[in-house]
Amino acid sequence: MSNFSPDYLSEPVAKLVINLAEALLSKRLIMATAESCTGGWIAQSLTALAGSSRWFDTGFVTYSNDAKHNLLEVPDSYFDFDGPGAVSEETVLAMAQGAVSKSRANVAVAVSGVAGPDGGTDEKPVGTVWIAWQWEDKSFARCFQFSGDREAVRYATLVAALEGSLALVV
Repeated sequence: MSNFSPDYLSEPVAKLVINLAEALLSKRLIMATAESCTGGWIAQSLTALAGSSRWFDTGFVTYSNDAKHNLLEVPDSYFDFDGPGAVSEETVLAMAQGAVSKSRANVAVAVSGVAGPDGGTDEKPVGTVWIAWQWEDKSFARCFQFSGDREAVRYATLVAALEGSLALVV
């Protein structure tokens, strides 16, 4: 299981995808993604592997708050002035849960963050990314502070999302 098409994934990402695919297949699990700051990069990396339709169901790219609410049922109140916001533990946990409930998947990863170069605040500076993972009734989230430019933050998010997904199912 090492046939990627097209062949443009970095070697670390390709290895993570292959290992994740093997783990999902061995446990007969199906995966979904819910992405904001990565804009579908996680789903794209997963589906670059030939045969991914056996273990990958769907990817939700929910860049706007409306999309998070409408497609994944993240509560509107999370985006209120006094709510946790789009880049928060609550939101990514709801995104992961929504990805599972709105698909045939039983495993999901969700990401939301401030990739930059703008959009950061003192509370949530550029590079702040929340990632959540869910497998049936088990879910957890983690906040990361990545450095570098927009592409570096998005790439680090991709790698962390894949590493966490693999750790969840092995």
